Amino acid sequence: MAKKSMVERELKRQRMVAKFAAKRTALREIASNLELPMEERFSARMKLAELPRNSSPTRLHNRCELTGRPHAYYRKLKLSRIMLRDLASFGQIPGMVKSSW
Repeated sequence: MAKKSMVERELKRQRMVAKFAAKRTALREIASNLELPMEERFSARMKLAELPRNSSPTRLHNRCELTGRPHAYYRKLKLSRIMLRDLASFGQIPGMVKSSW
């Protein structure tokens, strides 16, 4: 089980990314538009740099929804490998059976 503070920090980052997403995309479009003057593009880059770091989507890290584990994460199921195995063993995941040969 991950520390509760790490899980909460990740949730805070997700909220910040959602809050600043529109502003970020607008500034990025201005900064990448080559038809605008250089000063305007540069000022858009400076405003983009002034936004909080945690509002950038690249700072997000996938975590297991049940345990908060950051490694061995399956995106399709939003679970770590350990919880996936436990839930599959108990028959909680439809269509998934324990393999044996």
